[in-house]
Amino acid sequence: MSRPGRALWLMLLGLALAGTGCSALLFYPEPGQPITPQAAGLDYRDVYFSAADGTRLHAWWLPAKAGTAVKGTVLHLHGNGGNLAWHLGGSWWLPKRGWQVLLLDYRGYGLSEGSPALPEVYRDLEASFAWLEREPAVRGKPLAVLGQSLGGALAVHFLAQQPPRRAQVSALVLDGVPASYREVARHLLAGGWLTWPLQVPLSWLVPDGDSAVAAMPELQGLPVLIYHSRDDSLVPLANGLRLYQAALPPRRFQLTRGEHVQTFGEPAWRALMLRFLADPRGTSTLAKPSLDEISR
Repeated sequence: MSRPGRALWLMLLGLALAGTGCSALLFYPEPGQPITPQAAGLDYRDVYFSAADGTRLHAWWLPAKAGTAVKGTVLHLHGNGGNLAWHLGGSWWLPKRGWQVLLLDYRGYGLSEGSPALPEVYRDLEASFAWLEREPAVRGKPLAVLGQSLGGALAVHFLAQQPPRRAQVSALVLDGVPASYREVARHLLAGGWLTWPLQVPLSWLVPDGDSAVAAMPELQGLPVLIYHSRDDSLVPLANGLRLYQAALPPRRFQLTRGEHVQTFGEPAWRALMLRFLADPRGTSTLAKPSLDEISR
């Protein structure tokens, strides 16, 4: 496991050891904004909107590259650590290929107000959809959701509970997503000599009612592309396989290599996602990357 990945989840374990069994265990926010998309040479706009409870949220809007035909919009929901500046690597490449991006910071992350917890964070997702509805550049074009790690689990549960929003989504891409919050916590606890004997009782402090595997069957009819790395030491490969098994067609599972949610550093996986977004229901026609591409 990389140092950043381990640090994110050590916070979860530390809180569990302290005995705080609540949904706050799932979130590890970092306030502020250390960089902007300008650092990657991208045009962007700071966007602010409010959730239903009045919490003011911040997001980045990345328009399609100037001179490029707009193909659609991707709502990017990032993982549990840091803030959107840490997760730009998941979607920076989309605008130059014609896909505009809304990259959201949940409450308590970055420049967003409040403190993250469930079910409050689902209000942030709803507020994002509401903003996208009002944005003229989005209208008449496909809307896809990219959920990485915790962001994917949030997306699955939210869309399962909100059929009207699910109907607006043309495709769902999941990358390194935990099938069960509790099982991932147990996996991490099992990796330490101090916590190994207590992995089962401590993992029960982590809430699991909103885990993605239970909600996946509710996404009937929504095309899903699931990436998961065989090298992921933070969220083991079994999670991606369980999500795929729970999903209904049309669905596609893609095995990758590399650390947790580093998928889109590989051009082959970016190309695969673009083919999927262009034809979400034609998953059987997606060209399979070569063995050489998978072994990199």
